[in-house]
Amino acid sequence: MTTHRERIQACINGEQTDRTPIALWRHFPEEDQKPETLAAATLKFQETYDFDIVKVTPASSFAVKDWGVVDEWQNNPEGSRAYTKRVIEKPQDWETLKPLDPTTSPHLAGQLACLRLLKQNLSPETPLIQTIFNPLSQAKNLAGNDLLLEHIHKYPEAVMEGLKTITKTTIKFIEAARETGIDGIFYAVQHAQGNQLDLDEYKSIGLLFDQRVLAPADDLWCNMLHLHGTDVYFSLLRLFNFQIVNWHDRETYPSLAEAQSLFRNLVVCGGIRQETLHVENQAQVREEAQNAIEQTRGKRFILGTGCVVYYKSPHENIIAAKESIE
Repeated sequence: MTTHRERIQACINGEQTDRTPIALWRHFPEEDQKPETLAAATLKFQETYDFDIVKVTPASSFAVKDWGVVDEWQNNPEGSRAYTKRVIEKPQDWETLKPLDPTTSPHLAGQLACLRLLKQNLSPETPLIQTIFNPLSQAKNLAGNDLLLEHIHKYPEAVMEGLKTITKTTIKFIEAARETGIDGIFYAVQHAQGNQLDLDEYKSIGLLFDQRVLAPADDLWCNMLHLHGTDVYFSLLRLFNFQIVNWHDRETYPSLAEAQSLFRNLVVCGGIRQETLHVENQAQVREEAQNAIEQTRGKRFILGTGCVVYYKSPHENIIAAKESIE
């Protein structure tokens, strides 16, 4: 095995790999405002650590700024930006959203330009995956989470109209992203957890749109599902078609071992807490990594965190994670 692509493909196929694959990603909260600087920062991060997958991590607002939201950098430790203007205030606003053309809408087109720059400068033997926020996550960013949940419970039909528009736009974006040569998508789901929506609620208002959005990515070979939060609805995996799943395995059910017992042909990605990489010592990083490898017996497993690496996490801790698989 000589390339990242070969290693990840072997991992997905359940074959023995020369070493445990590793993939970590982070936000670039100032560089992510332009495609050129986000591409450059992503490439520099990869050149520094040489991970087995490059996950492109734009600000979440890239998907919704063309509808008029505004955000700003407020020093969040995760590197995410804060929304300062929303565009959904009343139920009727969902019905006024118009589908966007990702090739002409400035921020969506900018992210496509970033992908083209990455493909031009990244080794073709390194898998590249683009972050896609699912329609409900985008709806949260348009309205704010509290208002979104209020509208779901009081005005579900209006929200559904908005989700239809978001879905149409996201499908077009994924189709355009495919044309840049990406290997897969990182599909971020934020409301499939007990403190957001009941499972039946999620199935009725989220799942239908997820399945539509995922259709154009279905035959990509390196798709990763991210289930954000705690008390996540892991059973939804039976209704999806992903090669890899990532979640906060150190903080919520299931553990890596439990997940593999539930879905034997699925690659699990995780093992290290975000906080461990950020504030603990290198010995603790290695301990969590080794425990994760033992849980999975090193098969169908990619070492990572439950979410993004904090943007100021020490270089030495990331190196410790790298050394733990070598």
